[in-house]
Amino acid sequence: MSGEPYTLYLFWISYFSGKLQAALRYKEIPHRCVEPKWGGALLHEVLDNTGLMKVPVLRTPAGDWLADSTPIIDWLDRAHPGSELIPADPLQGFFSRLVEDYADEWLWRPALHYRWSYPADAHALSRRFAETFLSEQPTPRWLTAALIRDRQRRIYVRGDGVTAATREHVESVYLRNLDWLQAIFERQPFLLGGRPSLADYGYFASMFRHFSLDPTPSLIMQSRAPAVFEWVARLWNAKASTTHGGWCVPGTLPDGWTPILRDVGTAYLPYLHANAVAFRDGRRHFEFAVQGAQYRRLPVVPYRVWCREQLQAAHAALPADARAVVDATLADVGALAPLLADGVIASKLYADTTPPLCRPRVVGRIERLRRWITGTHWQPATLAARTPR
Repeated sequence: MSGEPYTLYLFWISYFSGKLQAALRYKEIPHRCVEPKWGGALLHEVLDNTGLMKVPVLRTPAGDWLADSTPIIDWLDRAHPGSELIPADPLQGFFSRLVEDYADEWLWRPALHYRWSYPADAHALSRRFAETFLSEQPTPRWLTAALIRDRQRRIYVRGDGVTAATREHVESVYLRNLDWLQAIFERQPFLLGGRPSLADYGYFASMFRHFSLDPTPSLIMQSRAPAVFEWVARLWNAKASTTHGGWCVPGTLPDGWTPILRDVGTAYLPYLHANAVAFRDGRRHFEFAVQGAQYRRLPVVPYRVWCREQLQAAHAALPADARAVVDATLADVGALAPLLADGVIASKLYADTTPPLCRPRVVGRIERLRRWITGTHWQPATLAARTPR
């Protein structure tokens, strides 16, 4: 099987699918792409081997199944040396992970808002859903599209705190990030200099398949941040064998990172902390005030408790001299205190697996039917309880 390519299960309009596909392209790892049908390979192959109705997932030539784009990229760095995306320099490695996590998770809300709150975007994308991986559903495609619009708005817009009171703040997250990235990409091709890093791919998740392609945010990007629009295409076309630039001087970060890191410290890490405390206390929802906006009934997301654990673990693993410099930088942008507040709050995910590796599970008829109806909304707290076949 060593001569076979990887198999990437993806949705062509999926946030994290584009991120992982671009990383595979940069690393020049042979792979084939499969867009599974909802009631076909997603319900059977993917669910049976990962426990989730989610993509992207990657099947290796050896037959292992990998899930979660960030741990997959980490795994690919080790399995395919020579095209690493995570810098070996401790300071750059840590901040690449921090910014990647911020971009992955904090831009999720505006990406879903722009796609499903604006009628032109919602109708175009729901029809795309209905014509592709939901095309085998028993309902007429116009009805499938309408049901998709209702589901996505209920779960990922209204269900994720987007209201008339918070909408301006949600959109400001996108607009301010465009401005910060525009300033960086006017001076250099990638976030850390002349070569892509993990931080680039964190941003790419939302900036490619959502913001640069969905009608409303794409027009905003083209007019407000053309250098970001150019970077999207540049990163999509980047290959390790033809990228000859390097990262900036070890032990340093580009000047343009400061506004991003300040937002990490004043908005994202406080959100992660509030989410983790609510999870620890057994709550399903919590309130969160940030940058003049008051979010009510935000859903507790166990996966983001795990994200915070991983950032804390990366911080704890820093050599003492590098940690001192990292801590000084974090403190300057208000990020050190929320990163460490209340210590490690355990997510209880992945008790018997090591991400990104998955274990197969037996899926009964009732659970399979439930998954076919509901899919997988957020990463569930029961993810660790997988039963091997």
